[in-house]
Amino acid sequence: MDDTRRGAYLALRDVEESKAFSNIAVSRAIKKTTPAGVPFLRELVYGTLRNQIYLDWLIGKFIKTPVEKLPASDRILLRMGLYQLMSMNSVPDYAAVNETVELAKKYAKGRERFLNGVLRSYLREKDEIALPSGDGTADKDVNYLSVKYSFAPWIVQMWMDEFGVTERVECLLESLNTKPRLCLRVNTLKTNATSLKQQLEQQQFMVGTDEDLPNLLYTEGEGLLDTDLYKEGFFSVQDKGSQIVCEALGAKPGDTVADVCAAPGGKSMTIAEGMNNRGSIAALDIREHRLGLIEEAAGRLGVQIVTTQKRDGRQPDKTLAGKLDCVLVDAPCSGLGTARRKPEVKYKPFDAEMRDLPKMQFDILKASSGYVKRGGTLVYSTCTIAQRENGKVVDAFLKDSGAFEIVDRAQLVPFANGTDGFFVCKMQRIH
Repeated sequence: MDDTRRGAYLALRDVEESKAFSNIAVSRAIKKTTPAGVPFLRELVYGTLRNQIYLDWLIGKFIKTPVEKLPASDRILLRMGLYQLMSMNSVPDYAAVNETVELAKKYAKGRERFLNGVLRSYLREKDEIALPSGDGTADKDVNYLSVKYSFAPWIVQMWMDEFGVTERVECLLESLNTKPRLCLRVNTLKTNATSLKQQLEQQQFMVGTDEDLPNLLYTEGEGLLDTDLYKEGFFSVQDKGSQIVCEALGAKPGDTVADVCAAPGGKSMTIAEGMNNRGSIAALDIREHRLGLIEEAAGRLGVQIVTTQKRDGRQPDKTLAGKLDCVLVDAPCSGLGTARRKPEVKYKPFDAEMRDLPKMQFDILKASSGYVKRGGTLVYSTCTIAQRENGKVVDAFLKDSGAFEIVDRAQLVPFANGTDGFFVCKMQRIH
């Protein structure tokens, strides 16, 4: 049995059955994989996840049982096999089929013939398979886009309602299905972009710069987090969108700042580095076990101005009332803008938790706004693309408060900005 494929199967099973985040499941699998097998494992896991609805639609062409009624092991193995046949040109057809059957001998005993039959049926009939048509009818367009780009129908419908133009929605879906570039943030407390770029290149990493953010580098290569440069805090991994959010806050050396939903601390660290370790940042989060991640990051990066505190963002801290120069509310959200990195978010159901998010976001924003002194800055951000969590939350807050005005706001999307999907709104306290 191929150990790399076994690792990929176990990672996908973690995501399917235990609702693990894909990046955590992949990291766990990589520890048991040879270095040479890591790129294959990543491609197989993320490619399979990225195309899950489409793969299930394909499976449904060759079986009588509804796909959702199949055992999870069958679904995962068939998705893996089909993805290799469909998209991994380096894998011969016979290897994709045979290795899937070998995995079934351990993880889906007694189902080997069934799985073999489905995969071989696909090979025979693949040239005749056509996507469901999108003919301009709303329901058919949603179904077509949902299958083609593997997004839950409710997400496609929401974006159709918000953007109104099918071509723009399709552009968004396509861009959220692309493999993102790996972004680094240079730790200016310890180095600079030119020096770090040279050091990474000396270690055989491909490195590029960004025209908008001077302390952002793009890299390619395996083992980045195993380097001494990372362990000694010369850089962090952080998407461009997150870095733009911190730029919008505009905290200066000597300022007093709060990062209200701070864990795991990436933005707190970015802000601290931009402040040159001068001033103070209160990193607040309701999850006490995650505060340790912030402290760990601060230790690695040499950040000395961040203090952590367990706090429910919906409950105002009277000791901070009207005292802070800058407050960042990077609110809990649906995370749909991170689909390039965490494709499992594309299959979230619209459940009670999802329905109640805007109320939570409003409550956190309202409570946190009281910390901002007159003339100070309040930034509200999310890593999603949804008016109900973004613009509508801000509009409701402004109407309720009356003490803030918008300086700037933007919805960042991959196809236009080269970022994950981020919303950022900068406001200033006027009285």
